[in-house]
Amino acid sequence: MTIAYTWRGDFADEDVNLLHAEGFGHPVLPIGWHAQVHRHSLGWVCARSGGRLVGFVNVAWDGGVHAFVLDTVVTAELRGRGIGGGLVAEAVRGARAAGCEWLHVDFDDHLHGFYVDACGFAPTPAGLIAL
Repeated sequence: MTIAYTWRGDFADEDVNLLHAEGFGHPVLPIGWHAQVHRHSLGWVCARSGGRLVGFVNVAWDGGVHAFVLDTVVTAELRGRGIGGGLVAEAVRGARAAGCEWLHVDFDDHLHGFYVDACGFAPTPAGLIAL
């Protein structure tokens, strides 16, 4: 199976909404991803297999040197095959090419192996306020 990764790749909102609902365990929502990422994000990465969207990650930023990985998701049937790592690697390349000096990510404890071991993020203390 060949996976194609595209920085700022084209996608349909419906495809990301389906992928996001499956990956994060919520109903399919009518989110306007296309408008949202074009308005607020440094970039995003689409992973495709045979033309089908199988993975997505959003890269938000502060307009300066800090970028943030959000919503990394791979379709359930293809998880565990390195696609998520490929998404993050392409996000790293895109953020670096844009002049960012730092790429941040927040994650739940069960994703430590993925983000730290597989993707190379250094663990750091962070803070969070639930709103």
